[in-house]
Amino acid sequence: MNTVTEIENEIVSDFNFFTDWTDKYQYIIELGNKLKDFPEDKKIEDYRIKGCQSTVWLTADLIDRKIVFKADSDSSIVKGLAALLIQVLSNQKPDDVLNAKLDFIEKIGLRRHLAQTRSNGIAAMIKQMKMYALAYKMKLENTPQNGVSKK
Repeated sequence: MNTVTEIENEIVSDFNFFTDWTDKYQYIIELGNKLKDFPEDKKIEDYRIKGCQSTVWLTADLIDRKIVFKADSDSSIVKGLAALLIQVLSNQKPDDVLNAKLDFIEKIGLRRHLAQTRSNGIAAMIKQMKMYALAYKMKLENTPQNGVSKK
Protein backbone atom coordinates (compact mmCIF):
# COMPACT_ATOMS: atom_id res chain seq x y z
CA MET A 1 0.00 0.00 0.00
CA ASN A 2 1.27 3.44 -0.91
CA THR A 3 1.09 6.32 1.52
CA VAL A 4 -1.05 9.38 0.83
CA THR A 5 2.12 11.39 0.06
CA GLU A 6 3.42 8.77 -2.37
CA ILE A 7 0.11 8.70 -4.24
CA GLU A 8 -0.02 12.50 -4.34
CA ASN A 9 3.50 12.58 -5.80
CA GLU A 10 2.46 10.07 -8.48
CA ILE A 11 -0.49 12.29 -9.43
CA VAL A 12 1.74 15.38 -9.65
CA SER A 13 4.12 13.41 -11.86
CA ASP A 14 1.24 12.23 -14.08
CA PHE A 15 -0.06 15.78 -14.48
CA ASN A 16 3.41 17.12 -15.32
CA PHE A 17 3.29 14.89 -18.39
CA PHE A 18 0.58 17.12 -19.90
CA THR A 19 1.46 20.55 -21.25
CA ASP A 20 -1.97 22.17 -21.48
CA TRP A 21 -5.15 22.16 -19.45
CA THR A 22 -7.30 20.74 -22.23
CA ASP A 23 -5.31 17.51 -21.95
CA LYS A 24 -5.37 17.64 -18.14
CA TYR A 25 -9.16 18.03 -18.11
CA GLN A 26 -9.47 15.11 -20.52
CA TYR A 27 -7.28 13.02 -18.20
CA ILE A 28 -9.47 13.94 -15.21
CA ILE A 29 -12.58 12.90 -17.16
CA GLU A 30 -10.91 9.58 -18.09
CA LEU A 31 -10.13 8.94 -14.40
CA GLY A 32 -13.81 9.47 -13.62
CA ASN A 33 -14.83 7.03 -16.33
CA LYS A 34 -12.65 4.38 -14.67
CA LEU A 35 -14.42 4.64 -11.30
CA LYS A 36 -16.08 1.42 -10.23
CA ASP A 37 -19.82 1.29 -10.68
CA PHE A 38 -21.63 3.11 -7.93
CA PRO A 39 -24.58 1.18 -6.46
CA GLU A 40 -27.88 2.59 -7.72
CA ASP A 41 -29.47 2.07 -4.29
CA LYS A 42 -26.92 4.51 -2.83
CA LYS A 43 -27.89 7.34 -5.18
CA ILE A 44 -30.07 8.86 -2.52
CA GLU A 45 -30.05 12.07 -0.52
CA ASP A 46 -28.23 10.41 2.43
CA TYR A 47 -25.09 10.02 0.29
CA ARG A 48 -25.33 13.25 -1.67
CA ILE A 49 -22.58 15.82 -1.11
CA LYS A 50 -24.00 19.16 -0.03
CA GLY A 51 -22.23 22.18 -1.48
CA CYS A 52 -21.64 20.78 -4.96
CA GLN A 53 -23.33 22.41 -7.91
CA SER A 54 -23.39 19.02 -9.64
CA THR A 55 -24.97 15.99 -8.04
CA VAL A 56 -22.32 13.91 -6.29
CA TRP A 57 -22.82 10.78 -4.21
CA LEU A 58 -20.12 9.46 -1.88
CA THR A 59 -20.02 6.38 0.33
CA ALA A 60 -17.37 4.95 2.62
CA ASP A 61 -16.95 1.48 4.06
CA LEU A 62 -14.44 0.29 6.61
CA ILE A 63 -12.75 -2.87 5.35
CA ASP A 64 -9.80 -4.38 7.23
CA ARG A 65 -9.41 -1.14 9.20
CA LYS A 66 -9.07 0.95 6.02
CA ILE A 67 -11.63 3.21 4.39
CA VAL A 68 -12.86 2.38 0.91
CA PHE A 69 -14.59 5.29 -0.82
CA LYS A 70 -16.96 5.11 -3.79
CA ALA A 71 -18.40 8.05 -5.66
CA ASP A 72 -20.42 9.04 -8.69
CA SER A 73 -21.60 12.28 -10.25
CA ASP A 74 -23.82 13.49 -13.05
CA SER A 75 -20.90 15.64 -14.25
CA SER A 76 -17.91 14.04 -16.03
CA ILE A 77 -15.38 16.54 -14.66
CA VAL A 78 -16.71 16.29 -11.09
CA LYS A 79 -16.69 12.50 -11.31
CA GLY A 80 -13.03 12.80 -12.35
CA LEU A 81 -12.27 15.09 -9.40
CA ALA A 82 -13.89 12.54 -7.10
CA ALA A 83 -11.74 9.84 -8.73
CA LEU A 84 -8.60 11.84 -7.92
CA LEU A 85 -9.62 12.13 -4.27
CA ILE A 86 -10.50 8.43 -4.13
CA GLN A 87 -7.14 7.56 -5.68
CA VAL A 88 -5.40 9.38 -2.81
CA LEU A 89 -7.66 8.62 0.16
CA SER A 90 -9.25 5.23 -0.47
CA ASN A 91 -7.67 2.18 1.17
CA GLN A 92 -6.04 4.38 3.82
CA LYS A 93 -6.41 4.24 7.59
CA PRO A 94 -8.80 6.80 9.09
CA ASP A 95 -5.92 8.75 10.69
CA ASP A 96 -4.14 8.97 7.33
CA VAL A 97 -7.28 10.39 5.70
CA LEU A 98 -7.74 12.87 8.54
CA ASN A 99 -4.10 14.02 8.35
CA ALA A 100 -3.93 14.23 4.55
CA LYS A 101 -2.97 17.74 3.42
CA LEU A 102 -3.91 17.04 -0.22
CA ASP A 103 -1.17 19.35 -1.49
CA PHE A 104 -1.42 17.77 -4.94
CA ILE A 105 -4.48 19.92 -5.68
CA GLU A 106 -2.32 23.05 -5.50
CA LYS A 107 0.78 21.43 -7.04
CA ILE A 108 -1.01 20.39 -10.23
CA GLY A 109 -2.62 23.83 -10.51
CA LEU A 110 -6.11 22.45 -10.20
CA ARG A 111 -7.43 25.11 -7.85
CA ARG A 112 -6.39 27.89 -10.26
CA HIS A 113 -8.12 26.17 -13.18
CA LEU A 114 -11.43 25.33 -11.54
CA ALA A 115 -14.46 27.56 -11.45
CA GLN A 116 -15.35 28.71 -7.92
CA THR A 117 -18.34 26.36 -7.83
CA ARG A 118 -16.08 23.38 -8.69
CA SER A 119 -13.55 24.45 -6.02
CA ASN A 120 -16.39 24.59 -3.51
CA GLY A 121 -17.49 21.14 -4.65
CA ILE A 122 -14.06 19.56 -4.21
CA ALA A 123 -13.82 21.16 -0.75
CA ALA A 124 -17.23 19.67 0.12
CA MET A 125 -16.08 16.22 -1.06
CA ILE A 126 -12.90 16.46 1.03
CA LYS A 127 -14.88 17.57 4.07
CA GLN A 128 -17.26 14.61 3.72
CA MET A 129 -14.39 12.14 3.25
CA LYS A 130 -12.74 13.45 6.41
CA MET A 131 -16.06 13.22 8.29
CA TYR A 132 -16.33 9.55 7.30
CA ALA A 133 -12.72 9.06 8.45
CA LEU A 134 -13.47 10.66 11.82
CA ALA A 135 -16.55 8.47 12.30
CA TYR A 136 -14.59 5.32 11.45
CA LYS A 137 -11.68 6.36 13.67
CA MET A 138 -14.09 6.67 16.59
CA LYS A 139 -15.68 3.34 15.72
CA LEU A 140 -12.26 1.64 15.66
CA GLU A 141 -11.32 3.17 18.99
CA ASN A 142 -14.44 1.56 20.45
CA THR A 143 -13.84 -1.83 18.78
CA PRO A 144 -11.68 -4.45 20.47
CA GLN A 145 -8.35 -5.00 18.68
CA ASN A 146 -9.26 -8.58 17.80
CA GLY A 147 -12.68 -7.57 16.44
CA VAL A 148 -11.82 -6.36 12.97
CA SER A 149 -14.79 -4.50 11.62
CA LYS A 150 -15.79 -5.38 8.08
CA LYS A 151 -18.25 -2.53 7.64
